[in-house]
Amino acid sequence: MSKITYSSLKLKIKDETNKIENNTIEVLKYLPIEDKVSLLHITLQKAKEGTVFNPILLDAYFHLYIVMMYTNISFTDKQKEDPLKLYDVLKSNGIIDLVIMNMEEEEYNKLLQDLNQMVEDSYRNNNSFAGIVANTIEQLPLRADELSEIIDNFDPSKYQAVLDFAKAANGDRPI
Repeated sequence: MSKITYSSLKLKIKDETNKIENNTIEVLKYLPIEDKVSLLHITLQKAKEGTVFNPILLDAYFHLYIVMMYTNISFTDKQKEDPLKLYDVLKSNGIIDLVIMNMEEEEYNKLLQDLNQMVEDSYRNNNSFAGIVANTIEQLPLRADELSEIIDNFDPSKYQAVLDFAKAANGDRPI
């Protein structure tokens, strides 16, 4: 079998689109992998509340970012300031559903599957021993600041008043 060089194939990322809404909205058939990773990571960041993911926010941000990254619709910085309002407008006007219907089915399903896998992996990691240790280490600087503030604001006279009260409540016997 004879070999050919990759460069001789002259390949590039396909930027074919499906057109909708009187050919004004275009939906990419394929999004480059780096953009897919960004879409999933920003979705997870925005939907995380403490140590859990809010399923409503997961859905909203996932679909909003699909519209932003797969279509030729441009948004101003002002419009992006309230992403959930933007989602509501797009969803209530059927734009999100229209975009999904015009995406390559395999592309959409793979993205959704990857998002769900990342959520599951995150929960599994957070509940593992290594995850618990990592979270504890991550929280230490925050807790150290709180402890430092408590120490700085410690008033010995108030502490003594509590001890005196406890001793009195105990019939003046030592505590």
